[in-house]
Amino acid sequence: MADILVLVGSVYGGAEEVAEQAVQVAESRGFKVRMTTSPVLQDLDGRSALLVVTSTTGSGELPDAIQPLYAALQNNPASLSGRPLGIIALGDSSYGETFCAAGQLFEELMSGLGAVCLQEMLRIDALEHFQATDAAREWIDGWLEALQEFNGRD
Repeated sequence: MADILVLVGSVYGGAEEVAEQAVQVAESRGFKVRMTTSPVLQDLDGRSALLVVTSTTGSGELPDAIQPLYAALQNNPASLSGRPLGIIALGDSSYGETFCAAGQLFEELMSGLGAVCLQEMLRIDALEHFQATDAAREWIDGWLEALQEFNGRD
């Protein structure tokens, strides 16, 4: 079974809760999972599937803990060619155009470096979902199924 690296950018803990849920579900399906709440470029060594779970802060900014990884990928582009990717973004739709902007930034950057999005980014709106984990469960299941299919191609 493939390895999964979960990269977390959280401000108040909601993204971390969703990431922990993803880890539990993936491990229950036999995946080997590693999660980091302070991701750095060296974490991307290897061939693990990548799952980014991030909130958006301020007016579309990245959380402090995940900002260094984003900057490092911009300044030292690593090849993510063929790496399976999933993005779960948390935000507040009252912020309009910057709603879930952190997830969008990572999706654009990592896709541009060759990562393969296995399904559309999940946008969790704090105005609609008090518990982000409730909104994420179905998406996580679908992404893991897509990852199993993707790995079956190799």
